[in-house]
Amino acid sequence: MCYYNGQKVSREEFIRLMALEKEVSKYDFLNKDVHNGFAYGQIAVLKPNKTKDNFEIVQMEWGFLGHFLQTREEAMVYRAGHKDATGKWIPAIPNLNAKGENLFISERTNRKSIFADAARNGRCLILSTGFFEWQHIYPKNKKTGAPLKTAVTYPYYINMREDEYFFMAGIYQEWTDKSTGEIVETVAIVTAPGNELMAELHNTKKRMPAILTPDLAWEWMMDDLTDERIQEIALTQYDYKKMQACSVAKDFKESLSPAEPFKYEELPALQFNI
Repeated sequence: MCYYNGQKVSREEFIRLMALEKEVSKYDFLNKDVHNGFAYGQIAVLKPNKTKDNFEIVQMEWGFLGHFLQTREEAMVYRAGHKDATGKWIPAIPNLNAKGENLFISERTNRKSIFADAARNGRCLILSTGFFEWQHIYPKNKKTGAPLKTAVTYPYYINMREDEYFFMAGIYQEWTDKSTGEIVETVAIVTAPGNELMAELHNTKKRMPAILTPDLAWEWMMDDLTDERIQEIALTQYDYKKMQACSVAKDFKESLSPAEPFKYEELPALQFNI
């Protein structure tokens, strides 16, 4: 979940947010309504400086890459899915998100997670003005009244009621293409179990990004934390009453105004979208 993110922030807001007026002009990539994670492009990340007494805005590649991947070609295969030597299909692993429960132990292998080192030493914040998620609704058979097996999906835009921007917990690490020497920083958004609103909306996986208050955001990025505290913050469920959601057009990615509300007559109202 959380594969589409918005980062459209005004120049004035960034000056206030970062107090780095001279740096703002470098970040044209911030004025973008939708970042598609599956394009593995650049998104805005706040990371601590070397002395951990301030932070900087940087561009990172969305899609965490492990050190076991040697080249871009390997990384592309890893992200797209492939057949192994026996012909078995290995599903794509985009690593756009990192589950808060599995930052240290892999859910798939029950061994050390590829995120573990980054969770300890590469915590950062992804700046967001809102993100997109899909709700799955199963229409009823007109004759029998029973739910159909195939769901209809409806996209929603989720943001904050009072805040123009907010912070999502992230983890990053530097990755090197051994064949070319290219060095990039790759990042994943940390996710937590969905709060009341997100469990109702994201009703298949019931997940949400780990949205942090300013105090938690600073602690996550700047403080030296135990594994237990890292896990605690990673599983933060932001107060759903401070969030709001609206349905948007299904072609929102191509729209000039992707967050514009779009009403579907057949779509029931969200109970927790107070």
